[in-house]
This record gives sequence, structure tokens and C-alpha cells, in this order.
Amino acid sequence: MNVGMGLGAVLSIAVSGMTAASRRLEVSASNVANALSSGPLPDADPAIQARYPAAYVAQRVDQVETPGGGTIANVGPEDPGTVPIYDPGAPYADAKGMVAAPNVDLTNEAVQQLLAKVSFASNAMVVRTYAEMMKTLLEVGQPSRR
Repeated sequence: MNVGMGLGAVLSIAVSGMTAASRRLEVSASNVANALSSGPLPDADPAIQARYPAAYVAQRVDQVETPGGGTIANVGPEDPGTVPIYDPGAPYADAKGMVAAPNVDLTNEAVQQLLAKVSFASNAMVVRTYAEMMKTLLEVGQPSRR
């Protein structure tokens, strides 16, 4: 195995992990920020749907391995993205007082944010170690200065 290619692959994998962790945090933050952004139910009267914005659809991250090493964060809608809740005071509530609310679980979002933090920090440590190793390798070939 070529040492340069092996070390480069390590760096590439760590950077992909940092990118995926950043995306995970971004999606979770968006879910938390929009957790109360309700709207009319999907089967509401078309006039109501035209008058009021739809509820925020919660997003999820599926982190998958990429060919050759590394990872990527695929973002898609949570299933279901919204859930019906009782909010009779909302102007877009149906006759039973129901509206669509984002399917956001704040406990899960806290876990996702912690996971993103630990994943990012771990991959950053790999990048830092890679940089230190490369510095050491470059210093080996240099004549000592006395």
C-alpha cells in the first residue's frame, strides 16, 4: 500500500465525517427552530391551504458509507413529516380543532446534536493527528539545524 495514498484516504474519510456531522447539526437545528410551525392539515379545504402556509415538515439524516471510504449525510423528510394536534385557536384549524404540526421529537433532536458534536470532534482529532504526522514526515527529510 502506498503510504501517501493511505494517509490521504484517512484525511478524506475524516473530512467526510466532519461534513456529515455539520449537516446533522444543521438539520437538527432547523427541526428545533421550526418545531412550532404548524399549518392546516393536508386534507384541509383548498381555500384554507391557499391562505395559510403548510406546516414545517420535519427532516431526518441518514448517514451512509460512501464507496472507497467515508460517509455522507442524506437528508429527507421524516415519515410522517407532520402529525395532527389539537389547536382550536389556530385560524386554519379544522372543524374538530385539529392542525398539522411538525413531527419533531425534541429529545431525539438533543441526541442528534450531541451525536453531531462528538462525531465532529472525533473526526477533527483525526485531521489534527494527520497534520502532525505529515509535519513529522516532512521534518525527517530535513537536515538538522544546529
